[in-house]
Amino acid sequence: MTSPAGSSTIHDIGYRHYDGPRLGRTAIRRALYAQSLRGSFGLGRAAKSKVLPALLFGVMLLVAGILAAVTIAAKLKDLPLDYTRYAIVMQAVIGLFLAAQAPQAVSHDLRFRTMPLYFSRPLETADYVRAKFAATATALFILTGTPLLVMYIGALLAKFDVAEHTKGFAQGLVSVALLSLLFAGIGLVVSAVTPRRGFGVAAVIAVFTISYGAVSTLQGIAYTQSSGSAVSWLGLFSPITLIDGVQSAFLGASPSWPGAQDLSVAQGLVFLLLVLGLVAGCYSLLLRRYRKAVL
Repeated sequence: MTSPAGSSTIHDIGYRHYDGPRLGRTAIRRALYAQSLRGSFGLGRAAKSKVLPALLFGVMLLVAGILAAVTIAAKLKDLPLDYTRYAIVMQAVIGLFLAAQAPQAVSHDLRFRTMPLYFSRPLETADYVRAKFAATATALFILTGTPLLVMYIGALLAKFDVAEHTKGFAQGLVSVALLSLLFAGIGLVVSAVTPRRGFGVAAVIAVFTISYGAVSTLQGIAYTQSSGSAVSWLGLFSPITLIDGVQSAFLGASPSWPGAQDLSVAQGLVFLLLVLGLVAGCYSLLLRRYRKAVL
């Protein structure tokens, strides 16, 4: 990836003169963001590339739709699943989506040193990273936020308390926004250091699955040993339990780990700071990775 000496530099490969409009860096970021976001759902790509993201998105919506339909048909007193619990329960689907799309977002560019877009100016490293990071996080937010909207509509149709469910829906959106940023950062960093797409897919799945499996096992052991505080602190070592801790401390959710012991405010701040630190750290690592790359 080239870094121009000045932002006013005009990129011309000498192959064919370009007389069209010369837009700035904002237009470059916007174009790359839109192309990457569309690519996350297979839009603008071959038909077979649309199958998996459409299937996973359909599963996310189907489960939420079933929950809403059962609530209305059975005249339940509340939704069977809280808004803040949905992403925790569906983490496997979210992980598969990220494992499939994060390598697609960055691996092809790194491996073949080409991009599907041609810009009229050189592309800055920071613009590339911001566009890819924002596109992947947005795709995850659409994947996780849309089912919450389906559940919210179901709650309104069931004539539940509007204020209570609006609050719960907003808390759920904040939770999945944090999850989207964290998962996107980790997924892109892992994919950026494994340029071959197949390895990237396996590596992303391994990072999320192994960390969650190991933390859950250790939490179960700690719970049987009556170490309630250790159960909570172990949640720091897995992305999904990190989000679980933040939302249980600040968003009115109950933690999903054994014993469901609530976090104190101090513990919640540690979880939140670690989430924000990981997001910032992933962004910095991506900048370092692409500063040396040449596209």
